[in-house]
Amino acid sequence: MSGCITMLPAAPPDAPDVPHTDAFWANIVPDDCSTSPAVDHVSNIEYVRWLDRLGQMHLEHCGWSRDDLVSAGAMWFVARHEIDYRLEVRGGETLVASTWVRSVRKVKSWRDVMVWRPGLEGWELVCTATTLWVHVDLESRRSTRPPADMVTAMAPLGAEAPPWTHASGRR
Repeated sequence: MSGCITMLPAAPPDAPDVPHTDAFWANIVPDDCSTSPAVDHVSNIEYVRWLDRLGQMHLEHCGWSRDDLVSAGAMWFVARHEIDYRLEVRGGETLVASTWVRSVRKVKSWRDVMVWRPGLEGWELVCTATTLWVHVDLESRRSTRPPADMVTAMAPLGAEAPPWTHASGRR
């Protein structure tokens, strides 16, 4: 991965509001290698890497590392990403991200992510994203319900839609 993602112990003091009171917060600092060779901005592929890594880090924070998942014989796999790119980002900028699990139903989980950068007049929303994850048994490669204690640890918000769809009625 090009760049660095580090967990924050809590939301920055002046961070934007998010709907989950126990959201996971992190800094993202993309390096120059994450910049598109054609245009001076971070490649869209990097955003997908951020989503994947943020989800993994949050699950680790909830007590479920990749090794724990493998030992339990199951893993979360991405079924769908939806990303709205709102502002360009360049290598070396410091971004702040927040993620939370919106819902868990049977074998599927929706996770939301918001990424900002500090601006002269406050926080600027860089992107919003939602990912559909499916919990899969590694031996059979079939979807399977996640353990109840994992679901409890992820503390799903219980919302039907990402918060940015409510603000304007559209994405």
